[in-house]
Amino acid sequence: MSARTPSWVNSSVLMEAIQRYQQDRLPRSLRLWVEATLELDPEEPVANLLPHPLTD
Repeated sequence: MSARTPSWVNSSVLMEAIQRYQQDRLPRSLRLWVEATLELDPEEPVANLLPHPLTD
């Protein structure tokens, strides 16, 4: 059975996963999924992947 690739990703789920990835709070399987989805190099330091909230 071949691996399935998602055709879409729920943005709120992805945002939560990115936050937890940056905090190093993801299980290995989800960490690998974030790295594959965002094409991140696991050897590179984690940069701020989320934009800063806009301020008025």
